[in-house]
Amino acid sequence: MADHANSQDPAVQAQLDRLAALSPGRDILGLERIAELCARLGNPQNQLPRTFHVAGTNGKGSTCAYLRAILEAQGRRVHSYTSPHLVRFNERIRLAGTLIDDALLAALLEEVLDEAADLQASFFEVTTAAAFLAFARIPADDCIIEVGLGGRLDATNIIPPPAVAGIASLGIDHEAFLLAPEAGTPDDPAMRIAWEKAGIIKAGTPVATLGYPPYIRDTIAAKVASVGATFFPEGDGWAVKADGENFRWTSKLGSIDQPLRSRMAGAHQMRNAGLAVAMLRLAPGPQPSDEAIARGVAEAFWPGRMQRLGTGPLTALLPGGVETWLDGGHNPDAGAALAKALDTRAPLHIICGLLKNKDATGFLRPFANRIASFQAVPIPGHEHHDPRDLCRWVQSDLGILDAHPCDDVAAALRHIASRRPRGDVLICGSLYLAGVVLDLNREWPA
Repeated sequence: MADHANSQDPAVQAQLDRLAALSPGRDILGLERIAELCARLGNPQNQLPRTFHVAGTNGKGSTCAYLRAILEAQGRRVHSYTSPHLVRFNERIRLAGTLIDDALLAALLEEVLDEAADLQASFFEVTTAAAFLAFARIPADDCIIEVGLGGRLDATNIIPPPAVAGIASLGIDHEAFLLAPEAGTPDDPAMRIAWEKAGIIKAGTPVATLGYPPYIRDTIAAKVASVGATFFPEGDGWAVKADGENFRWTSKLGSIDQPLRSRMAGAHQMRNAGLAVAMLRLAPGPQPSDEAIARGVAEAFWPGRMQRLGTGPLTALLPGGVETWLDGGHNPDAGAALAKALDTRAPLHIICGLLKNKDATGFLRPFANRIASFQAVPIPGHEHHDPRDLCRWVQSDLGILDAHPCDDVAAALRHIASRRPRGDVLICGSLYLAGVVLDLNREWPA
């Protein structure tokens, strides 16, 4: 699916329209175009403050949120580049703690596009170069960069060796891009994904990871060894241990004395927070105090990840007392994480929309036993599975007979409300759908 954006600011929209006309209209991997574009711009990627680079199939955005919150709790100024955005493109670029404003965004896009006209650069390559320009020009103490797609050939991988690399949860996604045969790549799909993600590991860069099955861990360890890096995996290097809603972080480099607690729901978020702490413990330079770590973990928030929606036009469509949750997970690994998060909950009424290139039953199967009813919806502006097909699949493959196609999320909520539901609601299946929901409910990420 090609990346794109719209803006209510005319100057930004003019540059986004220009970008849409110049770019190839699809995601493309490779470092040649971004390298040439950055060279024309003075190589801003070589002028960044202390940098943390994060890859992964799922959880990398949350890990970046924990990193930023902890560093800011220590009083540091932090740049961050993440993707995709949910409502406004500005969400992708945060400058010293604040979302980029429209005037600067328009000016940066114009500057980059002036240099990119003949390069056939993708949307992500142009916007990555714009972020690097902003980061190089505006003072900050730290810089957090989330990989867009894969790792080895992702546009963000043009950066020199970062202070620390991190690899979050690994699973199968974006098969058309990351599983294509290539000389020298592992044959096993999961190993090939790990090999691609490990491509962000550079000489002299310490790397923290989550724990993986031995054959996946060995793939990453081989890359670490080949460049002489330091390997700090969950399990052998560090660990989190749940204690009710709190958790403890321990490691061979020392432990956090006080219990930690995240406002983001799910055991997988404890591990994402643990990965962020592990990266910080590896980083050269100033270390955050235990108090800053605890405060940052408690304050970190990443919208659209098991987010409880507040009062708004959408949630008002449901009866009082019904909670509405939102999660942008969209692949089998995310479905497995949702299953763990929902394990102790009563069955939920699901509203789901999935992009056409996603494994629908693979995503839904892990938590099928937690589904009270299923409402399928389209995803505006994107190629998606037909809601009628989704309903047929969950009925035939997952045995969920109470399945209904709906025109949109509001219609799905009205359908649920008309039946006087017992149980809460979960809207899931796509970050693009999550963005639509947050916009309609007037909960814009800040």
